[in-house]
Amino acid sequence: MTDDPTVTSAKAGDPDAWHALYVAHAGRLLLWLRARQPVDSAVTADDVASETWLVAARRVHQFHGTSEEFAGWLFGIGRKVAANQLRRGALRATASLEGREDAGPGDVPVDPQDAVSGLDWVRSELGRLPRRERDVLACTEVIGLDVAATAQALGMTSVAVRVSRHRALKRLRSRLDPPTEPEPPPSAVPSARYIPGPS
Repeated sequence: MTDDPTVTSAKAGDPDAWHALYVAHAGRLLLWLRARQPVDSAVTADDVASETWLVAARRVHQFHGTSEEFAGWLFGIGRKVAANQLRRGALRATASLEGREDAGPGDVPVDPQDAVSGLDWVRSELGRLPRRERDVLACTEVIGLDVAATAQALGMTSVAVRVSRHRALKRLRSRLDPPTEPEPPPSAVPSARYIPGPS
């Protein structure tokens, strides 16, 4: 796989190339990390994003591809960084629900800066999905990654991404359009018989 000029320059340490990659992917990365809900309240999505970019800068020589394909690789690093942060957080036992008294295990925090702010129903329903399906939809529908980049970001096969996306969308559609109640049968009103009058 051949690197495009931006990736080649970034590998060479060109700050303009890094800036271009950052502008293209930083916002989507942060939005996705926020949707993944770090359990440890001491670790924010911004912390994970910052460490993700540092790791990417150290390992960029391992990446080969275009600027757009860089997203899947970057998100994969973000997923691993977040997992490491959660493991460290569990050891510190600092997880808390401060500021989220009513939050449940599947709730997605609302941030007014998110591109999907105001879509309370969508957030609620996404939060009810299994984690894998929620992550796939966050990548494909919210962030706009293609199937290949999503597979790389989440450490899944392309087939698994397609299956998870199909199942998640099916679940959401079923909640959006619940089965309608069957109409009651017409009441049994005796039909009026024609009785001829006197001729």
